[in-house]
Order: sequence, then structure tokens, then C-alpha cells
Amino acid sequence: MMTDSLFHKRLLDHLRTAVLLLDGDLVVRYLNPAAEMLLSVSAARIVGGRLPEYFMADEDSRDALRKCIDDGHPFTRREARLHTGPGSEVTVDYSVSQISEPGQAPTLLIEMQPLDRLLRITREDALLHSHQATRALVRGVAHELKNPLGGIRGAAQLLERALPNQELAEYTRVIIDEADRLRSIADRMLGPRRMPHFTGVNLHECLEHVRQLILAEHPDRIRIERDYDPSLPDVPADRDQLIQVLLNLVRNAVQAITEAGIGDGVIRLRTRALRQFTIGAQRHRLVARIDIEDNGPGIPESLKEMLFYPMVSGRASGTGLGLSISQSIINQHRGLIECDSNPGKTVFSVLLPMELAPVEGESEPS
Repeated sequence: MMTDSLFHKRLLDHLRTAVLLLDGDLVVRYLNPAAEMLLSVSAARIVGGRLPEYFMADEDSRDALRKCIDDGHPFTRREARLHTGPGSEVTVDYSVSQISEPGQAPTLLIEMQPLDRLLRITREDALLHSHQATRALVRGVAHELKNPLGGIRGAAQLLERALPNQELAEYTRVIIDEADRLRSIADRMLGPRRMPHFTGVNLHECLEHVRQLILAEHPDRIRIERDYDPSLPDVPADRDQLIQVLLNLVRNAVQAITEAGIGDGVIRLRTRALRQFTIGAQRHRLVARIDIEDNGPGIPESLKEMLFYPMVSGRASGTGLGLSISQSIINQHRGLIECDSNPGKTVFSVLLPMELAPVEGESEPS
């Protein structure tokens, strides 16, 4: 029959909660497979060594660990960021408690619950809902603008014909031109005029098409690197709309680099497959991710939360509609555009489900 200690170890091994056991000197004596996966470290490498420094990144954490050893005082950290390696970070809730037995040295139990996926789902869900609400508001405003603009334009044309002096036509022409410009903006605010027509689309062919266009526009100033996953299958999408989105994102990257005067401008196009990935509240078996990365100055902190809102732009000459329209197009594909930006590295990620269940009124994937 299995001994109690072996049975307890097997129980810990099969837990989905990440567990660490420490002795009184903060030396790791055990971690279960869930902890190995969460911290991206093997038991052979960490057992017998000191507790990793990212658990003691600040004075409060060190003091709390010491009090737990000396006084048995348990504590919990919420949304703690653990820097587990170069460029690698996980966000967790973790609790530390003391296990003590008569005649035995105290042992510390650390239980960790990963939050990255939960926080990302919450953030994406909020982004989708706020974008949909804002788009509905903007579309309503755009519709209301178009009717009076048509009246203003028509009145200016009638006035132009009735003018006794043709030199005055210069002023009516300004009214007509500005009415046309505002109507064009209103049309863009309304977003895509048709639903996507889904066919099997080769993402790399679309990216190469965009790459050739950008290199033709900027033959000497930008270097475009490619990092493609050749195993990606065709994705159900509207090719023309997808190219429109990718072209807008890459052109934004080019403009960020050139306006900042960066001499060695680099844009990286990357594709990857994500398995069992959640977009908003829906889990997908397989998702394609397209990254457009640039080494520009990054997005100002004040714009990050409003980046996909209509009429928000970081450039003086921008209309603030490109990213909003791009997000609308990808939303119609049941996908999402995300952005992660820091000085010297900005990444826009397009997430597209590889299996798409069209809603009523949309075209079936072929």
C-alpha cells in the first residue's frame, strides 16, 4: 500500500495550483509540475537552491516571508509580477503560510494562481465592449452629419449659379470643397460598408503583398524583416479587408519611424499559431497571430488606453480613423487587434481565429 508521504506528494503533483515548499532558510524543497510550468523552470534546477529573487523583489515581501517563518503569520500578494527570466514575466496571486509540526523545523507553503490569462480576457472583453459602444455612437453622429452636409453643398451650388460676379464663386467653391471633405470623413467614420466575404487566405501572401508596397514607397529608409511560421494553414478571412488592415498597421509603423528621424528603421513581420486561445470571452482551438513590430519611439502613455477610439491620433496630420476602422474589420472576423508599446519597441498583434462560425448575413468560409 502507498505510504502517506508518497500519497500526499502524488496529490500535490496532480494539483493544477502551483505549489512551492520551502524550509526555514528559504531553500526550495519541492515544487509541483504546475509550478514548473508557471515559473518556466525545472525541479532539478531549483530544488535545493534559494527561493528565486523575484519573490523577494521588495522589502515588504522579504519582511513578510521572515514574519511567516518566525511568527507563523500568513500573507497574500495580489497581482504580483514575477520576472522569471529575460523578457519573461508572469502575474500571479500567491499566498504564503507556515506548516509546522512538533519537533520539526517550520516549512513554508507557497500557493500561486496565474492571472495573466484572466487579466488579458478581462482587458480584451472591456476593449471589445468599449469599441463597439464607441463605434455605435460615432456611426450615429456620422449619419446625422451627412444630411445637413448635403443640404449645405446643394445650397452652395445654387448660390454659385446665381452670383452676379463670378469672382465670388471662389467662396462658394470653398464651401462645396469643405462639405465634400466633411462628407468623406463621415463616410470613413461609418467604417466598412460591407460584411467580410470569407475565403481561405494565405497570411504570408498578404504580408508579402504589403511588404512589396511599403518597400516600393520607401525603398531606402526602412528595413523589413520576416519571421514566418511556415506551418500556418490558410485562415478564413476577407483578403482585401485583411490587406487593408495590415497595410494600415505597417504604414503607421513606417510613419512612426520616419517622423522620429530614426536612421536604422526596422519593421518585423511575424506569424505564429496559438492553441486553445481565448479572444474576448470565446475560446478558440487555434488562432493565428500576426505581429507588426517596429523600433520607433513608442506610443505616448496618454494615448494607450484610447488608441482604437475614433478621432484619436498621435500625429498632427492623422484623422484617428485608421486604427478604429482596422479594429472594426478584425472584430467582424471574430478577432482582435492588441498593442504593446514601449520606447524602441511597439508591437501590434492581429489575432484571427482559424475556425470561424459566421453569423447570419455573413458569407460562409469556402
